[in-house]
Amino acid sequence: MNREQITDEFLLSELRKRFQEKEQAINELESMTQELKNVNTKLKESEQLKSHFIANINNEIINPFASVLGLSRSILDVKANDWEKVKYMAKLIFVEAHNLDFQLKNIFAAAEIEAGRVYPQISNVNVVQVIKGVVEDFENDLNAKRLTVEVFNETGLADKGTFYFKTDSEKFKLIMSNLISNAIKFSKGSNIEVRVSLETKDLVVAVKDYGIGISENNKKIIFDRFTRIDTGINSVNRGHGLGLSVVKAFIDLFNGDIKIESLMGKGTTFTVIIPEPDSTQNIDGYSAEGNEIFFDDDMEVF
Repeated sequence: MNREQITDEFLLSELRKRFQEKEQAINELESMTQELKNVNTKLKESEQLKSHFIANINNEIINPFASVLGLSRSILDVKANDWEKVKYMAKLIFVEAHNLDFQLKNIFAAAEIEAGRVYPQISNVNVVQVIKGVVEDFENDLNAKRLTVEVFNETGLADKGTFYFKTDSEKFKLIMSNLISNAIKFSKGSNIEVRVSLETKDLVVAVKDYGIGISENNKKIIFDRFTRIDTGINSVNRGHGLGLSVVKAFIDLFNGDIKIESLMGKGTTFTVIIPEPDSTQNIDGYSAEGNEIFFDDDMEVF
């Protein structure tokens, strides 16, 4: 087409086309700019959360450790034969040392999860005994809040000998420790219920408290490692928020599931579902407390 053949209609059509292309480019640029702003905002929030996370970890470690050191020094200054005072301070040391041990286990577990170095080590686990052992570990916290924990074996196997289930004993124990610790923190009633049952070949453990409850919005984020719901009385993940994230990661490792039922002001039930491992491996080891393996040929195994 030569210059003489260029019409007004052609020129208008070209202008419209170029305006449309320019408008599309502007829209794409605005969309990209908004995405960059969103990413930048998330990066800032992530940095703030990680800084807060580190600060809380320091508190969870430093505070109990400082208490242990201070109480230990005080014991050295106790007058001869004042055994009641020694016993009282020794009890306080135990409480602080237990809290420190519990928090460190969560921190180390989270670090291993982050590094991708977590693998199940399956043995035949006495799940009811492990749960009762966890309850004993938190005896001081329970007494402080005047709480009791009832453990119900609803597997139907209670009259056939000790009930064992194939899973990772240490990881199962840390799952239960976090769920029971969480229930203790936020209970307002007088008791906590733990129910153990079987659905086909799945182990089902439900931990129910009568506490402050969890809102629908907060249910979506309580398993996030770096998320704090809030710092007020209704906070579900006070502290560094590692506990429930570790629980979720371990359950995912088992190809299991965790469900939450909660009513604000009424309480919360966490239900853990752990399938039996799909393995032809012959598992001979047994664990009764969640941290040791022994061998015996005369035990009832599911």
